[in-house]
Amino acid sequence: MSLFANGIPWNPGDEVLCYLDDYPANVYPWKNLERQGVTIRYIETPALGQITPELVEQHLSAKTRLVALASCNFLSGCRIDIDAIGRLLRGRGVLFSLDAIQTIGAFETDVTHVDFLSADAHKWMLGPMAIGIVYVKEEHFEMLRPSLLGAWNIKSPNFITQREIEFEPGARRYEPGVLNAAGIYGMKAALDMFLELGIPNLSRRLLDLKAHLVPRLRELGFDILEPAEPPHASAITTFRKDGADHAGLFAHLATHGVVASHRFDRAGTDYLRFSPHFYNTGDELDRALDFIKKF
Repeated sequence: MSLFANGIPWNPGDEVLCYLDDYPANVYPWKNLERQGVTIRYIETPALGQITPELVEQHLSAKTRLVALASCNFLSGCRIDIDAIGRLLRGRGVLFSLDAIQTIGAFETDVTHVDFLSADAHKWMLGPMAIGIVYVKEEHFEMLRPSLLGAWNIKSPNFITQREIEFEPGARRYEPGVLNAAGIYGMKAALDMFLELGIPNLSRRLLDLKAHLVPRLRELGFDILEPAEPPHASAITTFRKDGADHAGLFAHLATHGVVASHRFDRAGTDYLRFSPHFYNTGDELDRALDFIKKF
């Protein structure tokens, strides 16, 4: 995201529209642009992460230069309609930046109407940390100047420094130096596996696991942070119960080998979050629920 924010030539008065309750890594790079005279505006939503094309359109102004959103909210698990929002923004001449870390590897993430995309591999892609994907629509190569410069992305024949900076063609222009070779091989192995299994198959599997989990959590008295059902649901399932010791329950689950997250919203309300992937089973989810019952 910083590559995008720092590489675009901004003008004083330009506006960036984003969502304050997205993951901080998709807010701070844009917030930092205020130093250059860019105005940062935030989408107001009726519920956490529920961003519709209509809501985006309501927040646009004549000065909106770019909209930066997450393909899926990290806390609520709500997915946005990437294509509809992208079409809207393209029709208005507004750039669209997407933080796709919570959907790539889980749901189809179409970049037809996306200008910039970033996603680390260690989430749903099941790849190593410190490796990921940066996507820049080719038509923006000249506009988005690389902000990291090195011997790899600037033409240096025979490694001889030139008097003028001329970037390498293609995506290499955004790769400044020594590459994370081990990470690349690890990410490739994960991507090959996903391509073999088929993302639509994985998506169905993830939503089946959610459909298994949600009613059982409700039977235990937990409220589910919406959406709990398609078309905007993801495998992320966030839940809480008034009066429950969520911190204690989180520790209890960890003691029994159940991986969960203890998360908070802006108001300080805490939740537990399950994010099962395709390799998890209904029996495993039931075991986790049994540990919750026994707490």
